Amino acid sequence: MSETILEARSLAHAFDYPLYRDVSLTMKAGDTVAVMGRSGSGKSTLLHSLAGLIEPLEGEVKLFGQSLYRLKEEEKERLRRYRTGIVFQSHYLFKGLTGRENIEIAAMLAGREVDGALLERLEIARVVDQKVSQLSGGQQQRVSLARVLSKEPEIVFADEPTGNLDDETAEAVMAALLAYVQEKNATLFMVTHDPAVARLCRQVYRLESGQLLDVGEL
Repeated sequence: MSETILEARSLAHAFDYPLYRDVSLTMKAGDTVAVMGRSGSGKSTLLHSLAGLIEPLEGEVKLFGQSLYRLKEEEKERLRRYRTGIVFQSHYLFKGLTGRENIEIAAMLAGREVDGALLERLEIARVVDQKVSQLSGGQQQRVSLARVLSKEPEIVFADEPTGNLDDETAEAVMAALLAYVQEKNATLFMVTHDPAVARLCRQVYRLESGQLLDVGEL
């Protein structure tokens, strides 16, 4: 039986208006889940709550059996550094460094080494020694993904990882991400607006009218 990686129970969140309520989800090692929904439906907020970035107004999140929002900040930081990875739509790279230096910093902090095969798979091996400011948007997003995967996280949270990419680059990013999940028996929670990207995951949900709805296969 696969290890339970993530448990969310009865989550609710709101800003100036309610986003979602009574959201529950369980993910085991190797699971891949995509959540779709219109802009403003709360997809990214849900991801941030599951990843430990935003505390939900109600409910509980457990990562690796630990109640996430009962942990001390340094304990949550340890989880983020060593066991989880977050891919943002905006890549947040250090523009004054090379792509390789960005990746190496993350790998070093997690006690890992950069995998050359990963750079080849993401098709950035030939450009990774250039400054980030010299890379195209698609190359920067692939460097961002390499930075996350170089930590060898057990669960990856991906927030619109292909949102700003052309079809060819999006395909390369998703192929590398899913290959990593399969090789490492890792877990993937992703939010996306793209049905073609969502259907690459084993389970697809739609966040609609405050509810997380199982839509099965697209």
